[in-house]
Amino acid sequence: MMNIQGLMKQAQMMQKRMEETQGKLAQQEVEGTSGAGMVKVTMNGKFETKKISIDKSLMVADEVDILEDLLVAALNDAHAKADKAMEDGMKEVTGGLNLGGLKLPF
Repeated sequence: MMNIQGLMKQAQMMQKRMEETQGKLAQQEVEGTSGAGMVKVTMNGKFETKKISIDKSLMVADEVDILEDLLVAALNDAHAKADKAMEDGMKEVTGGLNLGGLKLPF
């Protein structure tokens, strides 16, 4: 028969490690790019956009739609990288345990 106290202690330790990892991941920054690096977006682990950099050669009034598309692509790239970093960080804590698609609260 399983030791319930031991399981509870392990669960508490895992929860503490998850909270610590979440804090570290929230501060980690990733950079998404598009247009061969002409548009760059820096985002943190909370999916907050921290910085946007746009190459000046894209500042053409008649081609705003191109810039808009590149900006969306860079944001999506940064979001995907932040999501991957969070997923990888949580795998370290859970030992690869599948938590049923649980999204963590950032």
